[in-house]
Amino acid sequence: MDYSHDDAGLARQPIGYWSWAAHEATVTHIRSALAEHGLTQPPWWVLNQLDGADEEGRDRAELVTMLSGYLAPAPGAGADGMEEAVESLLERGLVTQDSGARLRATREGQALRDKAYARVMRASAEIHEGIPEAEFVAALKVLQRMIHNVGGKAWHH
Repeated sequence: MDYSHDDAGLARQPIGYWSWAAHEATVTHIRSALAEHGLTQPPWWVLNQLDGADEEGRDRAELVTMLSGYLAPAPGAGADGMEEAVESLLERGLVTQDSGARLRATREGQALRDKAYARVMRASAEIHEGIPEAEFVAALKVLQRMIHNVGGKAWHH
């Protein structure tokens, strides 16, 4: 791979630009993979959280609250966006809700989740291609340290 600058030039590059560019490129790649299966991120997050849920399902309000801040400011993020995601899955017959507001994936919803998951894993492998795990971990540690240095907060599930 050819880099934009030599090492000395890269050391002077603005982290804000490169972290933004990495975010834009990788999130766009993942969203494109999901779109192949008719999904956007919020419904995908719901289906993914319902995967492996016991027969009791998941409480809708708890799930919406937990996912509301998942990857803000993604399109459809926030409680209203997550409620819309749940409603869209219910309308498509991919999720059911019982009288106790517990959500469960239908057979069709689980099948779609499984297909989309396989595609997302391929997209993730494409993103990570040629990057040794140790380098990836080092990059994340650097980014987390920068976030910490400026008093920011970062979390992921």
